[in-house]
Amino acid sequence: MSASDTMRAYVLNGHGDMDMLSCHRDWPKPASRPGEVLIEVAACGVNNTDINTRVGWYAAGGWGGDMEFPRIQGADPVGRIVEVGDGVEPRRLGERVLVDAWVRGEDGSEARYLGSEIDGGFAEYVAVPAANAHAVETDLTDVELAGFPCSYATAEHMLHRVAVASGQWVLVTGASGGVGVALIQLAKRRGARVIALTSEPKMGEVGRLGADVVLDRDSNDVDQVILQKTGGIDVFADVIGGHQFAPLFETIRRGGHYVVAGAIAGPVVPLDLRALYLRDITMHGATVLPPEVFANLVGYIERGEIEPVVAGAYSLEELKRAQSDFMEKNHVGSIVIEIGASQ
Repeated sequence: MSASDTMRAYVLNGHGDMDMLSCHRDWPKPASRPGEVLIEVAACGVNNTDINTRVGWYAAGGWGGDMEFPRIQGADPVGRIVEVGDGVEPRRLGERVLVDAWVRGEDGSEARYLGSEIDGGFAEYVAVPAANAHAVETDLTDVELAGFPCSYATAEHMLHRVAVASGQWVLVTGASGGVGVALIQLAKRRGARVIALTSEPKMGEVGRLGADVVLDRDSNDVDQVILQKTGGIDVFADVIGGHQFAPLFETIRRGGHYVVAGAIAGPVVPLDLRALYLRDITMHGATVLPPEVFANLVGYIERGEIEPVVAGAYSLEELKRAQSDFMEKNHVGSIVIEIGASQ
């Protein structure tokens, strides 16, 4: 195999700890199949999805249990198209693109995720369906762009599911993480009012992102303070779960909504069904987003309606350290792997 047929890549060899990850300088380079494009990756974000997939956390919830190894992770590749497969317009060569990580079947019934069921962006090259590679025109750097796709698409999907509208109160948990930061910006973009929960040391930074009210998540009476300040929230946008679920759920007003896209603090929570049905609350899960949600997100980026929040950038060879720092949760915003020359 010649040098032109290989690439640098970080490979997951099975479910487990960091020792399941290995760095290679001569991994086989993919080629674009019919309907696909080959992207030279400049940067790729790190997300909870990478960690959960590595440790096999999703399998208990009925997703990702049949992963094949070895697998290249990374759901957020940003780069330029360097090759097009049969059926793809040659004019797309050279396009700068963001990638929608959800690869859908023709009838929409099947959806596979980049970096989980399909090789992702922790490598110099990645092949994806042409429809998933969205051209983007912006002065933002590749590292800045790589903080958007997974986190911001997840957040926009959550808000889209419950049709967040101007003037509503939106409660955001995990407000310092990638999805939390995105929820704040995207809810404010819709004209909503945001009450954000985070740890005390991060409250100042989260406040500067535009949240109307920032509270210490560890305060014993945080649910009572929420009710005092809002009179009851319209939307509880949750990525945390855990022991705080029940008291926070009680802050939802009659006819309000709960939407969830993560369970960082624990997936099993107590729920008094009376709190659900007597107040006509609706509950939504948010995972596989409609294609238009990602297309809309690209428009927000191009028009400067949302801003990147990057906590740090690491080289591909530093992926283990990047994942370790990510899991420490001492940062605000996104952590990004820089692979090629930044824009």
